[in-house]
Amino acid sequence: MIRKFCSRFLAGLLMICAMLAVAGPARADVDVHFHSFNGSVLWGRYPHTFVVFDGELEDGTRVSENYGFSARSSVEAISSGPAEHMILTETERTIAETNRHFTVTVSDRQYRRLLATVLAWRDYPGKYYDLDENNCIHFVAALARATGLEADVPEEYLRRPKAWLNYVTRLNPQLGAREID
Repeated sequence: MIRKFCSRFLAGLLMICAMLAVAGPARADVDVHFHSFNGSVLWGRYPHTFVVFDGELEDGTRVSENYGFSARSSVEAISSGPAEHMILTETERTIAETNRHFTVTVSDRQYRRLLATVLAWRDYPGKYYDLDENNCIHFVAALARATGLEADVPEEYLRRPKAWLNYVTRLNPQLGAREID
């Protein structure tokens, strides 16, 4: 009799635990997609790299945003060194025409840290864009490092976003990503 009671009690307890596990808060995550844009000096758009945030936060807030870093004036950036900077966003149409190199999934906390990095670059005082020191690749490298990836910027990749993201792919085999031709 006691054995039967204990068996039923244990089965009921296991059922309650299973129901609580299923009914618990859903884990929500944000995917960070790393993109490059081939660009063309002839067509007025330089090669570029940026990130796309897509997902849902634990509180149910939907995330769908993208960020890149650029000079407000290409002429100023090329001719006279540091230039006024801005955070650049792409349209859905433009994003569809870019190269998605790899994706990293982050928690709410990591997403907020990434967003703080975006805002810090946006709000940096003075002229912050510099082709050799603070360009779109350096910006995306800072975000990649904030997700835990290795992402240095060797000189040979300073103006080659697609080649640089392929390099980051090689540095981080855990991504399981392939290089893009």
